Amino acid sequence: MREASYAQAAGGGGDLSFFLIIALFFAVFYFFMIRPQQKRRREAQDMQNSLGPGDQIVTIGGLHGTVTGIADGEVLLEISPGVEVRFARPAIARVVQKSGDPIPEPDEVPGDDTATVTDEPESPVTETRKQD
Repeated sequence: MREASYAQAAGGGGDLSFFLIIALFFAVFYFFMIRPQQKRRREAQDMQNSLGPGDQIVTIGGLHGTVTGIADGEVLLEISPGVEVRFARPAIARVVQKSGDPIPEPDEVPGDDTATVTDEPESPVTETRKQD
């Protein structure tokens, strides 16, 4: 009788540890997978909602353009002078430059005022001929 009650008690504790492991698994899954994905989605939605005319953007397909108009779920982009296309807001991947931001200057290499141009690179091989 005593052995049977001991086996039942051990089995009951195993069920509790199993549920604890499953709960721990779901907690880890939530904090490492679901929560960061929700944060990225929220940031993308905020970026897409803050678009305005004059913003330079890149679509998810890699197309660069300037926002010329915004409708409910669509953005009108100028991809070339006089060429405008419509895109869905979720197709906007990132904003390259906001309309009010100054254009950054290209980086210059200090001390590189005069560039040396050579017609041909100097060959390390020299040719010698014997004269008769």
